[in-house]
Amino acid sequence: MKPIKRRSNAAVNSTLIRRPIQRCFALFLLPTMAAFCIGFLYPFIKGMYLSFCKFTTTSNAKWIGFANYQKALADPGFVHSFVYTALVALVSLVIINVLAFAVAYALTRKIRGANLFRGVFFLPNLIGGIVLGYIWSMLFDGFLANYGTSIVLNTNLGYWGLIIVICWQQIGYMMIIYIAGLQSISEDMIEAAKIDGANGWHMLKDITLPTIMPSITICTFLTLTNSFKLFDQNMVLNGGQPFVFQSNGTVIRSTEMMALNIYNTFYLNANSRGVGQAKAVLFFLLVAAIALVQLSATRSKEVQQ
Repeated sequence: MKPIKRRSNAAVNSTLIRRPIQRCFALFLLPTMAAFCIGFLYPFIKGMYLSFCKFTTTSNAKWIGFANYQKALADPGFVHSFVYTALVALVSLVIINVLAFAVAYALTRKIRGANLFRGVFFLPNLIGGIVLGYIWSMLFDGFLANYGTSIVLNTNLGYWGLIIVICWQQIGYMMIIYIAGLQSISEDMIEAAKIDGANGWHMLKDITLPTIMPSITICTFLTLTNSFKLFDQNMVLNGGQPFVFQSNGTVIRSTEMMALNIYNTFYLNANSRGVGQAKAVLFFLLVAAIALVQLSATRSKEVQQ
């Protein structure tokens, strides 16, 4: 019987094979590049231009300079939505990551039925935001009806309702990332620490957390950006209600987050679409700046470790 000859990796990586691919790389890149330009780059540039215009449709845009940005920054509802969104993002960031890490840590202790629990915790992430908002809206209203109130009538209830929905949906997804980080810890490192007499707290503080810093960076980034961009659950769960009347006669939505505020500005009044577009640009710059600062801070920890 003749032995089977195995192909060498050198043959696969040879210049004769790679040269035709290198010559035609533009052909392979073209579909993805075209989709990126049509689906993202052109709308982004068009949106930046429209933020300096007054328009009801994109065909009748008229350049007015920075007037839209001045109106956006002077809007008390937009400022309130930023503060409210920051509070939601900060609290959900802590709760989601602490609970996700705790669940991941428990499920990597070789307990019985760990795979089943992983699937159960991850399942809420598969439910769409609109459906999730309706489900929790019915649950909250059914419970609060016994107390003569509703989630759309109380600002505090609306706030914690959003926190519960966000955490319930995202904890399972972050748990999977933490599990991957925990499973990447070297067994030799753990055994060496045990031989040196390290207890559970020292193992967690000096070995586990420093080793999974890349997972913490990813989960913090995803949690922070997802919380700032939250729209569908906010719209369905309480629609930004209840309304609050200011002393100067303006009305703001007390549980309205930034994405919902931009949506309402753009669609509730056709004459304010330029202002809504300016808010969208400011929102993009804000989220991008916060994400970059967070990535820089957490990645510096990785380097130090």
